[in-house]
Amino acid sequence: MEPVPSRPPPPTPRPNNLLQRLEKLGEGALDAPEDVYVDAAAGGALYTAARDGWLHRMHPAGNGSWERWRFVGGTGLLGITPSADGTMLVCDADKGLLRVGEEGVALLASEVDGSPIRFADAAIEASDGTVYFSDASTRFGFDRWFHDFFESRATGRLLRYDPRTGRTSVVLDHLGFANGVALPRGEAFVVVCESSRFRCMKVWLQGEKAGQAETFIDNLPGCPDNIRLGSDGYFWIALIQARSPWLDLIARWSLAKRVVATFPALLEWVKSTMKGAMVAQVSEDGSIVRVLDDLEGKVINFVTSVNEFNGDIFLGSLATNFIGKLSLAQVTQEQGTVPS
Repeated sequence: MEPVPSRPPPPTPRPNNLLQRLEKLGEGALDAPEDVYVDAAAGGALYTAARDGWLHRMHPAGNGSWERWRFVGGTGLLGITPSADGTMLVCDADKGLLRVGEEGVALLASEVDGSPIRFADAAIEASDGTVYFSDASTRFGFDRWFHDFFESRATGRLLRYDPRTGRTSVVLDHLGFANGVALPRGEAFVVVCESSRFRCMKVWLQGEKAGQAETFIDNLPGCPDNIRLGSDGYFWIALIQARSPWLDLIARWSLAKRVVATFPALLEWVKSTMKGAMVAQVSEDGSIVRVLDDLEGKVINFVTSVNEFNGDIFLGSLATNFIGKLSLAQVTQEQGTVPS
């Protein structure tokens, strides 16, 4: 590990603990469901990928239990997103970008310009079939994700897969742990989250600025993980809570990082100080609308994805054995609004 100094996260807003009201769907049936997708066309069927190598599904009219839907294999299944052809696009951190359907699993992309895709993380398909997806790190894989976050070398990439040619290209590189990817209505730009920099970038896809990158939102009160477009045109972002007195102290000096990295047990202890859960609703112009949290991690911890459907939000996490569900009708705008 070759760490460099990094800034601590911005101060967190005053806790509201609204995520503590959530319902736990299928508790005990899932192993670290990192992402969750809600199929509106199927009346709200839920899909997630877990550490057992399966894509799991829950029918909205069922008995509230999860069924094994498609087997992919491995322990690195992360972001999932639907494709227009009825298949599911899956980011396998160990293999690359996959297409999963009734006919099996197809590998779409495992390298770009001769460089291996080491950490496929999240994806979104545009209306023309183009797939934008993230490669979180070119130095570390999923099993050592905290090493990349801790090192702060910014080797992540936003990639583009063209289904017409089968070619993968780099859209934006030098990203600080490239994570969630999303498109707004109209698809004028694509957003990619930079977890270790507490911000999201956007790359214009249309108009005079096409191809140019700029900041979408900065100084987030947590590390942005997955991002999804909601039914109202606003985005929902899962924010990992990376603030603790120890992390804030160590982050400032590369020497301190080197010392910690020398001792695996100490590195794991530092990682364990990351507690709490938070999600933010963000407008298309990059303004925070509201924040919901469980900063003590009493009910849910380490939320990595959030998806809104029909007035509810659904939460995935690498630290739980369930998908969380929260009715936004129970949460007033005033309670969740961030003071300006």
